[in-house]
Amino acid sequence: MWKLIKKLVFILIIANILFVIFGIFFNPPITWTQLGSVFKYGKMNRDYVSYDDMGNNIKKAVLASEDQAFFNHNGFDYKAIEKAMKKNDKKGKVVRGGSTISQQTAKNVFLWQGRSWLRKGLEAIYTFIIEKVWGKDIILERYLNVIEMGQGVFGVEAAAQYYYNKPAKDLTKSEAAWIAAVLPNPKKYDPKNPSAYLNKKHKWIMRQMNNIVLK
Repeated sequence: MWKLIKKLVFILIIANILFVIFGIFFNPPITWTQLGSVFKYGKMNRDYVSYDDMGNNIKKAVLASEDQAFFNHNGFDYKAIEKAMKKNDKKGKVVRGGSTISQQTAKNVFLWQGRSWLRKGLEAIYTFIIEKVWGKDIILERYLNVIEMGQGVFGVEAAAQYYYNKPAKDLTKSEAAWIAAVLPNPKKYDPKNPSAYLNKKHKWIMRQMNNIVLK
């Protein structure tokens, strides 16, 4: 039994190493979240595109919305985590997350959704690894291709086609901000039928996009 366990652990380690190396060159064939979408909604709307074919507006919009310090941190934004913890303590429940785009990429590419300590621990490990092995451009490309941006809609290209019938590279600043505004809860919000909160967030993202410098 012990030999079998050691063999399985060895296989898992090798498989994860190969998956990380695979991720340098290719987007994931499927993720747990995408697979869950197939079972829940009976569809998976996805269209992977290269980093250069995404256009700058959607990159700036998502960075403005989710992680403005992306190019400056090592995968973990400790100020954002501290701010989130203080806000959650004040509310008495989890109302704000402090996850960076690197952490969200690690979760969405390698892991599953959820708030368990096991998942968070593995997320931290994968975040550290992809920051060292992939680098910022690859992390951002993988994130923008796999992140859920609507019910069963994954990645910026599929989102652009779904909401505006155009490729991501042709999105206007306002259109890109509307798509980014649904993050991190794309199942709840819809740019086609925005709530008062979404309208407010859209305006905020539009202003913040002026501060984003792509590298």
